[in-house]
Amino acid sequence: MSDPVIRMERIWTCFGKNVVHRDISLTLGKGEIFGLVGGSGSGKTVLMREMIGLQEPTRGKVYLFGECLQDAAADRHQRLRNRCGVLFQGGALFSALSVFDNIAFPLREFGLFDEELIGHLVRMKLTMVGLTENAGLLMPSELSGGMIKRVALARALVMEPELLFLDEPTSGLDPVLSEEFVDLLSGLHRELGFTVVMVTHDLDTVKDLCTKVGVLADHQLVVCGPVEDALASEHPFARHYFHGKRGHRVFERIG
Repeated sequence: MSDPVIRMERIWTCFGKNVVHRDISLTLGKGEIFGLVGGSGSGKTVLMREMIGLQEPTRGKVYLFGECLQDAAADRHQRLRNRCGVLFQGGALFSALSVFDNIAFPLREFGLFDEELIGHLVRMKLTMVGLTENAGLLMPSELSGGMIKRVALARALVMEPELLFLDEPTSGLDPVLSEEFVDLLSGLHRELGFTVVMVTHDLDTVKDLCTKVGVLADHQLVVCGPVEDALASEHPFARHYFHGKRGHRVFERIG
């Protein structure tokens, strides 16, 4: 059996006397889509940053593709991170670069200078996310919200990652565009088989996309399992989150 893609063992995160995470453990296998939900300030993005090695926990161990990030040498640490793609909240495109150059940026950053190959890879990713080759000529200021998300996804996928991190991927999108983006991501997941960690507040996205859900509350992971586990949880935050008016409407057809 292969190693889990991510394993976190007894993670504590503290900023001074402020405890953000207390004794969190989780395991994610290949191909899972993990949705991380929680209230404002619960540490969702911090936990995701620790998974990818952008931030080190106060205590505990983080394993990425079976290797401990804290014990890895700097070059090995970078190689592990190179197997990951990140879609930042809001897209985080470089405003001074064209769409083409935004998508090409990771390739050039990691030493690929064959412009013919770069062009081929960028065009392939544009097509993959449902954009035309001509979209590569546009500047970020000329893009709609939905196009920004697609370009950001193309950039996150250009290095062919095995693990994809998404920070609020549908924020700022209207319901139609949000549904289109979820359908796009679902199709790419079926085609490419990558693993996904997604911070989200969108219950429709959780229901339609996630194979596993983590609920952060009271500094702990109070739920970590299928969506049905979150729906069955008696924890006050989980009950409020999943069984409030919106939660009832989204999940009413789940047994």
